[in-house]
Amino acid sequence: MEFGAKIRKLRQEQSISIEQLAEMTKLSTGLISQVERNITGPSVTTLWKIAKALNVSINYFFDEYEEMDCVVRKDKRKKIILPNSKITYELLSPNLKGKIEHLLVEIEPGEYNTKELICHEGEECGYIIKGTLKVKLGDKEYILEEGDSIYFDSNIPHRYINVGNEKVISLWAMTPPSF
Repeated sequence: MEFGAKIRKLRQEQSISIEQLAEMTKLSTGLISQVERNITGPSVTTLWKIAKALNVSINYFFDEYEEMDCVVRKDKRKKIILPNSKITYELLSPNLKGKIEHLLVEIEPGEYNTKELICHEGEECGYIIKGTLKVKLGDKEYILEEGDSIYFDSNIPHRYINVGNEKVISLWAMTPPSF
């Protein structure tokens, strides 16, 4: 996905310079410039920082769903794969217009959602279908295996890592929607 044009358009509509956005997000001007020109893709953390600074939810940067039926067929799910990532997010609900987001998340061995701990508004609940997932939550770490679940306040800094030898398949519910 190309996020650059949407970021630039929103930034310019708010009369914010690249330098100001860099200061607001604690990112470099070079990185923001490269993301806007689609030279590099943003990480999840970078996209969250930019969305927060520009006062939009992260789903602003993704294509919108048209109104749909209440059923989402397995071959019709919207897939989100961020640049330089081996994590696939599949939206299980027809759109992002509700108050809760449901995702099927697949993470390849050794992969993680972000290099640093992140926090944001809301709550999350995850269920492990297959594999072994380490969840870092504040200063604690939890190893989750098939059948385990976790619930936490998203304001607590967190990240997750596939520490096993097989793909992790998990279901997540988050509120408010983050994609």
